[in-house]
Amino acid sequence: MINPISIQSLQAAGTKTAGSVTGTELAGQFGDYLNGALTKLSQDEQTTKNLTTAFIQGESTDIHTLMVAQEKVSLGLELTVQARNKMIEAYQEIMRMQL
Repeated sequence: MINPISIQSLQAAGTKTAGSVTGTELAGQFGDYLNGALTKLSQDEQTTKNLTTAFIQGESTDIHTLMVAQEKVSLGLELTVQARNKMIEAYQEIMRMQL
């Protein structure tokens, strides 16, 4: 899943003044964050596939771990879709603005 933002990361980000962060840096940080979240979701999905295969083949009887992993991936995918929808909505709103 997506790692929560820690107090330390907020404090580290707060050491820069608002004027010293450029739009390019901010876009790069946001892009890196999204890329990391998608990579983690992909890894979780692969782990869930492996657990499911092991359960089906009778190698594992731990249904609880399997169900938690499946729900984790399901929620992560739902969050990803909702974030994508919000980004598209924001882009469309910006494009509708009159100059």
